Amino acid sequence: MARKISLALKRGASCVGCDIAVVNLSQKLFDLLEIADIVFSPTLLDVKYDDLRKMPDKSITIGLYHGAVRNSDNEEFAKIMRDKCQVLIAYGACAHMGGIPGLANVSNREKIFQTVYKETFSTDNPKCVFPQTEWVDDRGHKLTLPEFYDEVYTLDDVVDVDYYVPACPPTHEMNMEILNLIKDWVEGKRDLPPKGTVIAREKTLCDECPRNPGKGKKITVEKLKYISEVEPDPEKCFLEQGILCLGPATRAGCGAPCIEANMPCRGCMGPTSFVMDQGGSMLSAIASILGISEDEIELSEEDIEKLVSQLKDPLGCFYRFSLPKSLLRKVVQDREV
Repeated sequence: MARKISLALKRGASCVGCDIAVVNLSQKLFDLLEIADIVFSPTLLDVKYDDLRKMPDKSITIGLYHGAVRNSDNEEFAKIMRDKCQVLIAYGACAHMGGIPGLANVSNREKIFQTVYKETFSTDNPKCVFPQTEWVDDRGHKLTLPEFYDEVYTLDDVVDVDYYVPACPPTHEMNMEILNLIKDWVEGKRDLPPKGTVIAREKTLCDECPRNPGKGKKITVEKLKYISEVEPDPEKCFLEQGILCLGPATRAGCGAPCIEANMPCRGCMGPTSFVMDQGGSMLSAIASILGISEDEIELSEEDIEKLVSQLKDPLGCFYRFSLPKSLLRKVVQDREV
């Protein structure tokens, strides 16, 4: 019988969808449990944070950390997971590239607190009390909250990461690939990939898209459309229909479930390793499709303005899942001189 390993799951700034993605292994979950004991998972098990703190260092074989690092609690447990786990995986788009929480980098802590605790009509807060890391009540009881950071970070911004699993959340097909990899490793059939590997493909989604039989052919459209504005042809490439799809700038390996459901790619797999910036790559692709410039590298300011004018939310579209790991990283706030 093959040796049994231990597995831990810990969430940071997350919607918990990645935990559910593991459960979504369905009956294959029993295959996982044959080779691994889940020793820590606040979502799936009745465990306490102190249970993880008390575990010996490197006593956990593989740790899956999902979610971005948004506050001091997220960072603390990212570091604890690093200490306790032999192999630490950034699991899902938020841990990998910041994900949806990373869009908060268009603002900062002060503006977020102003909006939520002072300006929002749903908050009754006449004294404008903002969250504090420490507060003492009338009886001398001290209450604490994690520190809310000014910026959203990815997992590898705060700890060393061994592997990355992209997507929001990782799909059943991806989890099956990971399960088979772990099973083969436990049984001694193959080694783990080199450290730093993104466990997905190095092709773009367009290269594997079932709607792209004429791979490499040039697409030209006059105007961009959004999926909410048209009824798409379920057999035809979205971009050929003028519908915004991030396939040209997004890594393959998810199994294209969105495309199969007649929805364009949103980019949650992040870019391939050959691309420095996912949003910049997609902007270049869109410029080519619109025929703005034959040379995708050299765009004038007028060309860029013409392109951006067709996009309702360029940053939220092109950097929906990757802003903290992009060249932009965060929006620079104006400072008073």
